[in-house]
Amino acid sequence: MSGGEVAGLLVAVFWAILVSFLAVVLVRLAQTLKAATKLVTGVTEQAVPLLGEASATVRSAQTQLDRVDAIASDVQEVTSNASALSSTVSTTFGGPLVKVAAFGYGVRRALGRKEPGSQGTRDAGNVVVGRTVPAARRGGRKRRRG
Repeated sequence: MSGGEVAGLLVAVFWAILVSFLAVVLVRLAQTLKAATKLVTGVTEQAVPLLGEASATVRSAQTQLDRVDAIASDVQEVTSNASALSSTVSTTFGGPLVKVAAFGYGVRRALGRKEPGSQGTRDAGNVVVGRTVPAARRGGRKRRRG
């Protein structure tokens, strides 16, 4: 064998090994792609129903939020109506009720006064368990005249 034939034989063996190595790599790559395809198919089959359920849940939540929003606006309207009613009642009846109360208080005070010579005095309310509070500690209100 000559040197050229040996070199040709070495190149042929090298190419055979390289082609075999590339064939093994391509076979393994094909197996990996098949497994990835199966995995993606399985995920897709499971994800589509889950996405449908999630979409239905979001729609249901949106419906509930719309209801809550309607309830909140109704409560706000009722609150504003109650506030307006309260201020109307206060304005309408507040002044006259104060006047009636003041008139009633004046009548009670006028009827409650006794004549100067009568026995009933205000000091009767200062008796505590059978004894009278000394005059200096009674603390009764002084009447203003005028």
